[in-house]
Amino acid sequence: MSVSIRLQRKGSTHKPFYQVVAADSRAARDGKFIERLGYYDPNVKPSIVELNADRLQYWFGTGATISDQVNKLAKIKQIPLERKKTHSRPQGSEG
Repeated sequence: MSVSIRLQRKGSTHKPFYQVVAADSRAARDGKFIERLGYYDPNVKPSIVELNADRLQYWFGTGATISDQVNKLAKIKQIPLERKKTHSRPQGSEG
């Protein structure tokens, strides 16, 4: 199962509201999701961005792909996203 971190559209016509979710990449945009990670409301000035940094880092670290828009929101909130190191080369090995 490939997990993606993306926006899920909510709200009424011409008044969108978005939830940031971790979802199976095969699921519909507004369908099932695994976990809600935050929200984004572009209707107010300034826009409201709330993200759970710990859970966002957890999902990104375990290999989830992140959408461009969510990546921009994470940069706005100054959340550093890093992958976990899975393999390391032993010292002295030049192979």
